[in-house]
Amino acid sequence: MIAPTDDLAGDRDVVVVGGGQSALAVGYYLRRTGLSYAILDDGTAPGGAWQHTWTSLRLFSPAQWSSLPGRLMPGGTSYYPTRDEALTYLADYETRYALPIVRPVRVSRVERAGAGLRVVTDAGAWMARAVVSATGTWSAPNVPRFTEQHRFAGRIIHSGHYESPAEFDARRVVVVGGGNSGAQIVADLAGSAMVTWATRHPPTFLPDEIDGRYLFGEASARYRAMTDGVAPPPPRLLGNIVMVDSVRRARERGALNAMPMFTSFTDDGVLWPDGRRTQEGAVILATGFRPALDHLAPLDVVAPNGRIDVRGTRSLREPRLWLVGYGEWTGYASATLIGVGRTARATVEEIVGALDEGDKKHSAPGECGSG
Repeated sequence: MIAPTDDLAGDRDVVVVGGGQSALAVGYYLRRTGLSYAILDDGTAPGGAWQHTWTSLRLFSPAQWSSLPGRLMPGGTSYYPTRDEALTYLADYETRYALPIVRPVRVSRVERAGAGLRVVTDAGAWMARAVVSATGTWSAPNVPRFTEQHRFAGRIIHSGHYESPAEFDARRVVVVGGGNSGAQIVADLAGSAMVTWATRHPPTFLPDEIDGRYLFGEASARYRAMTDGVAPPPPRLLGNIVMVDSVRRARERGALNAMPMFTSFTDDGVLWPDGRRTQEGAVILATGFRPALDHLAPLDVVAPNGRIDVRGTRSLREPRLWLVGYGEWTGYASATLIGVGRTARATVEEIVGALDEGDKKHSAPGECGSG
């Protein structure tokens, strides 16, 4: 890790914006190319979004299936690592491969500048021939608005800021959201708080034996179909709740009974569809995230749906920009530890080809382009 200083900023072949798992995977492949590059992380420590998950979180997949390219996460084929073990692994990964990470550096914008892109930060500006945006989604939580929300005197937080049951001990809490985060937070709270689970649609649970290995396998089958030029099979498992140990135990205790979504807030609680009013001390919104792309606004590449039109991971409107790790639209399973390696490798290969082609176009007659 490199501390930010003004004299560090300068020209690079590639600048990677972000310091989480996707940025590390891209860095792993860039280090083998001979290109100059920097990885700009706005965090103060390794781990990206994993630093901000709740303390009891366990990974969906065994350690062998939760690894970045080049280095297996310790634990083997049956152990599901904890949040803290994932953080230790990511910190070790940075060190093992001596990745040129500069932190903390906050990128304010990426803008066009002649033949390249300028990455403007609070520690100076970097000029780059190519930029990889790998900022993920944690810093852009999806926070819906509810009827009469302003009246509620209790606490409303997004799941991205939930840490542990201790802060809600013996309180009445509503958890909103029918996905994995909602189910895991309900399970986490069930032993210490009076928790109600509210969802817009009945949650769907995967069979107990299904975990992240099978989800990655499904994504891989879709990827192979795409590369073979055939229509990918529809996803069967993605989006359903994985029965990790904590969720399974909560189910066995009868603590996973979802209620239809409440209709509005009241001064001291919520109003339910059947007319009941309940007093609540807090509402936790497990309502997902959006791609964190505000730094790309000067490039005018973000579509109304909050995504960027890409071919593979390369922006169609700005060919010097690539995006890695935001979800299925930037590569099947690319938002997972095991899945991001595939799209990171393809991205770096494409960047190398694009920069080589650019060198050839700008070579004087009779000279060879540098590669």
